[in-house]
Amino acid sequence: MSKTATLRKVEENPSGIEPIEYKVLVRPKQEDGYVQLKSGFKLLKPDETKERDQHATMEGMIVRMSPLAFGYEQWPAGSRKPEVGDAVVLARYSGLNITGKDGVEYRLMNDKDVVAVRT
Repeated sequence: MSKTATLRKVEENPSGIEPIEYKVLVRPKQEDGYVQLKSGFKLLKPDETKERDQHATMEGMIVRMSPLAFGYEQWPAGSRKPEVGDAVVLARYSGLNITGKDGVEYRLMNDKDVVAVRT
């Protein structure tokens, strides 16, 4: 799938969630729910552990953002503002988990909790 097709899909906003104020909606990178052992075997994580690990996820993709997000008056010279469709690095345990109307888990967070853009 091309990047343009991916961005178009993201812009449709199947989540039904519109961030306001300085918020961004991020789809966290999904973990497989297993722990890899040195022996090569995998163990299934308990649900409680999976939930905690999901909230600790530090990578994702911006799905939607408020018009006010990343609108700082003193944006660092030469740096690029994050945009919808960007792969980003998140502050650990930031924001709140929310399920969209499409059944996908998202994280709604402050724009300042997006700490880097992956290039």
